[in-house]
Amino acid sequence: MNDFAIFMDWAEFAVRWLHVVTAIAWIGSSFYFIALDLGLRRDVPLPPGASGEQWQVHGGGFYHIQKYMVAPERMPEDLIWFKWESYWTWMSGFALLVLVYYLGADLYLVDPNVLDIPVWQAVAISVASLGLGWLMYDAICKSRFGDDNTRLMVGLYVILVAMAWGYSQVFSGRAALLHLGAFTATIMTANVFAVIMPNQRIVVADLIAGRVPDAKYGKIAKQRSTHNNYLTLPVVFLMLSNHYPLAFASEMNWLIASLVFLMGVTIRHWFNTHHAKKGSPHWTWAATAILFVVIMWLSSAPMFQPANEEAALPRGAERFASAAGFEEVTDIVMGRCSMCHAAEPGWDGIHYAPGGVHLETGGQIALQARAIYLQAGVTHAMPPANVSFIEPAERARIVAWYRAAMAG
Repeated sequence: MNDFAIFMDWAEFAVRWLHVVTAIAWIGSSFYFIALDLGLRRDVPLPPGASGEQWQVHGGGFYHIQKYMVAPERMPEDLIWFKWESYWTWMSGFALLVLVYYLGADLYLVDPNVLDIPVWQAVAISVASLGLGWLMYDAICKSRFGDDNTRLMVGLYVILVAMAWGYSQVFSGRAALLHLGAFTATIMTANVFAVIMPNQRIVVADLIAGRVPDAKYGKIAKQRSTHNNYLTLPVVFLMLSNHYPLAFASEMNWLIASLVFLMGVTIRHWFNTHHAKKGSPHWTWAATAILFVVIMWLSSAPMFQPANEEAALPRGAERFASAAGFEEVTDIVMGRCSMCHAAEPGWDGIHYAPGGVHLETGGQIALQARAIYLQAGVTHAMPPANVSFIEPAERARIVAWYRAAMAG
C-alpha cells in the first residue's frame, strides 16, 4: 500500500498516454476526411458512380483519390476501415475516468459543498448519464425533428447546455466539465460504432451480393460524421479543462462549457467553408475571440466573492487529517508552499495559486495529500527548483505522514 500512489500515478500516465495517442489518430483521420470530402473536385471527368476526386501530394509522392457517393460497381479487394481509432479513444478515456474519478471519487468526483452523496450514487449517475445521453441523442436524430440538420444541431446544443448545468449541480467543478466532455465523446464514438460502421457494412454486403446499395445509408452516416466534426474541438477543450482551475473552478463553469461549444462551431465553420472553396469567413475568428474573452471574464467571477471558510472536508481527506504527523506536515507545507498556493499569493509574479491548489489550511492540505506526497515527498517536483529550500528531512516527514495514513 505504501507505493500504491506511485503505481496509480504511473497507471494514469500510461492510460492517459494511450488516450492521447488514439485521440490524435481519430481526430486526425476525422479532420482529414471532412476536409477531403469538402474539397473534392466535381468539374472534371469522373468514372461512373464517382462523385468527385482530388490530387494530393505528401511525403514525396502524389495521391489520386476518388469518392463514390454510394459505392463502386464492385467490391474492392482491399478495403481499409477506420474504426479502432474511435473505439480505443473511448475505451482508454473511460479507463482513465475509472482510475481518476471513480477510484478517487471521494476527492475528485464528489464535492459535499455541491451535493453530498455516497460514492456509489455518484458513480451510478456518471455511468447512467453517459448511456442515457447516447440513447436520447440517437432517438432525436431518428425522429422527424432530426430531418432538419440545422434544427437538430440547435436542439443538440440545448441538450448540451442542460447537461453542463446538471453536471455542475451534482459533481465537483473539475468532474462536471470532464463529464460533459465524456458525455459528448460517448455520443461521438457511439455514432461510429452504432450508426456509421453498421451502415457501411450494409453497403458492403449489398455490393458482395450484387445489389445496388441504398443511398440513404451514406446520407445518415454523413450526418453523424458531421456532428462529430463540430463536437471534436469542444471535447478536446473539456478534456484539458481539468488541468486549468480557471475553467472548472468557476461558479460559471457550466456557462463556460456552453460557450466552448459555440467556439467549436465557429472554428470548424471557417475550416469547413475554406476547404469547400466557398471563401474564408473571417468573421468566425472575431466571434471566437469574443467568446473566449467572455469565457475569461466568467472564469474570474469567484475572485470577487469571499472564500467559503466553512467548506466541508471531503470524506477522502479525513484519513489524512487524522494521520500521525499531520500537524508537523501542515507546518512544513504552510512554511514552504503556501506563499504561492494561496488565495492571494505572496510570491512576486504569481497572481493565482498554481493549478488552483490552495494550501493555507489543514483541510486544504489533507485534500491534496496525494499530490503533496508525489510532488514534494517522493519526487522533488515541488517547490520548483526548491525555491523555498525544503529540507530532505521535511520531505521524509511528508512521506512518513502519507504512508501512515494509507497504512491506517
